[in-house]
Amino acid sequence: MKKIKIIVYAICKNEEKFVKRWVKSMQEADEIYVLDTGSTDDTVKLLRKYGVKVKRKIIKPWRFDVARNELLKMLPKDADICACIDLDEVFEKGWREKLEKKYCEGNNIRYRYTYNWKLDKNNKPLVSFREDKIHSLNSYYWSHPVHEVLTTKEKETYIETDLVLNHYPDSKKSRGSYLPLLELSVKESPLDDRNLHYLGREYMFYKMDDKAIDTFHKHLNCINATWKDERCASMRFMARCYLNKNYIPESMFWYKNAIMEAPYLRESYIELASLYESLNNYEEAYECLNEALKIKEKSNSYINEEFAWNDTIYDLLSLACFYIEKYDEAIKYLKEALKINPKNKRYQENLKIMESVKSTLHE
Repeated sequence: MKKIKIIVYAICKNEEKFVKRWVKSMQEADEIYVLDTGSTDDTVKLLRKYGVKVKRKIIKPWRFDVARNELLKMLPKDADICACIDLDEVFEKGWREKLEKKYCEGNNIRYRYTYNWKLDKNNKPLVSFREDKIHSLNSYYWSHPVHEVLTTKEKETYIETDLVLNHYPDSKKSRGSYLPLLELSVKESPLDDRNLHYLGREYMFYKMDDKAIDTFHKHLNCINATWKDERCASMRFMARCYLNKNYIPESMFWYKNAIMEAPYLRESYIELASLYESLNNYEEAYECLNEALKIKEKSNSYINEEFAWNDTIYDLLSLACFYIEKYDEAIKYLKEALKINPKNKRYQENLKIMESVKSTLHE
């Protein structure tokens, strides 16, 4: 039986603190290749120390796709599987064996795996989705200046695997280059729905609400914008921007549209319920949150957000129940919130108040 040749590759800059952990995780590969794009720390020295094949090149003007395509040129032509894994990402042990079991000989093959984008301090996944940056070598290239996409003009085959990749990002790392690169990306590909959504989201992060709203409208009107999860997110983010501007009816309108677009996602229900509670509309909040609770499965896309699956929903439900005088339910839901977040002092104080109110009513 032919031995499968597996290559890991990455671009990096000033990531010395991740090198040892990353190389240890990637050692199940046959070879590891890195393109360093201008490190001024010991990243390159450490990578070479651990046997990684490193090339240094400054990319001007900076684009993520150009850097990754330059790196693809380094990879050996006899590679069967190539895994694009950044230095702040770590495979769970035994990943090679799992990948070999799913190996499919041929061209234009992509392998899907679970990507834990955010984990808590106990390594429990908070935001997870399926990713597919493991691929056969031929015909693939990277496109778009940022949020780059693995691209081919050929028909692809997707293989599902049990691999798990964990993300441990550097919270101090700047994403200042993202906005101008996203603007460039949309300029280059104005009908790319994904780029429009990401650009709108970036404007939202920067509190550029009017630009965000305009860009989300463009996304929703784009002929290629057919993925309901992402359309729902654009509507929900637009609602946030209107809320920032204190345009309450518009915000409520877009939250309701987001729910209609993707009623199987919790996020819109919870954000609308939070808006209702801010307006003291607790009955509406209660109904909204109970609809959210009916959704038991988290989506496998990057759209899912932490607040939809943590203690937030129980906190909001406890408040709604308290103000509509459903005290037993209020206490029940608050105890659920405390199971998830037991050190929350507000929850602890609220529980005392709710139990006191209930006790007084029974005297």
